[in-house]
Amino acid sequence: MIGRIHYDRCPVCGSARIQNVLQVKDYTVSGEIFAVAECADCSLRFTQDVPDADTITPYYKSEDYISHTDTAKGLVNRLYHAVRKRTIKQKRKLIENTTGLKKGKLLDVGSGTGAFLYEMKQHGWDATGLEPDADARTAAKKIYDIDLSDTGLFYQLPSGQFDAITLWHVLEHVHDLSKYIQQLKALLNENGKLFIAVPNYTSKDAVIYKQYWAGYDVPRHLYHFSPEAMQVLMEKNGLKVLQHKPMWYDSFYISLLSSKYKNGNTNWPAAVWNGFNSNLATWMDNKRCSSVIYVISK
Repeated sequence: MIGRIHYDRCPVCGSARIQNVLQVKDYTVSGEIFAVAECADCSLRFTQDVPDADTITPYYKSEDYISHTDTAKGLVNRLYHAVRKRTIKQKRKLIENTTGLKKGKLLDVGSGTGAFLYEMKQHGWDATGLEPDADARTAAKKIYDIDLSDTGLFYQLPSGQFDAITLWHVLEHVHDLSKYIQQLKALLNENGKLFIAVPNYTSKDAVIYKQYWAGYDVPRHLYHFSPEAMQVLMEKNGLKVLQHKPMWYDSFYISLLSSKYKNGNTNWPAAVWNGFNSNLATWMDNKRCSSVIYVISK
């Protein structure tokens, strides 16, 4: 298919031992069905026949796509906004505690409408934000008076200058995965840390909702990571996973959306219960959280 990417090998480890495991619907924009395949060697899941980088933009054009519009439409998105201030503060403290810096030089890739970047700037960080969506960049300027740059600048930045680089639910959207990781590595200084948050398809809520799990978000999510797959990806690119940090609220947000996808309307009691049980399963093992923050170094 013209403008579509079909994988014959795993995009992380290169194994040919791949097979389709799910058929997942795009509930946000197109209503199309996409196959999700899994690698038998590294356990990465990935979306087959995704639009390439030149044709995927229309799949992001929805007023319900919260990272680009900052929409508060609907109760689920209003709850998202209610907890975001708290989670952004937690992210800042994680970065400060991990780097040992109260102020430093930070790159945020995929800044959306700029809420996290604004938090870092307010606390003295020299923070640069990149965002591919022009509407989101406009919103960042309007809401926070922040100037974000297009992600086309990513490969033009000087090497070795950042104490911290953050990708909050961004890596799963990147087409040229290995090249992207190599550039992230180059941009870090010797003691710099990389913070990557992605959904975790091995979480209990993903197992419960199966093809309805909102964390798949096809075709915008090109890859669906397990902790094992992330480990393999980083090792292949000369990086080391230091820590796995849970994102406790994601299990509830994802369960609420997944319930809507499955039932047509959100079953609030069941979704909240499933989110709670997912977190309970994570309590002794952060690698099972609905979304995981990977702290990474050279």
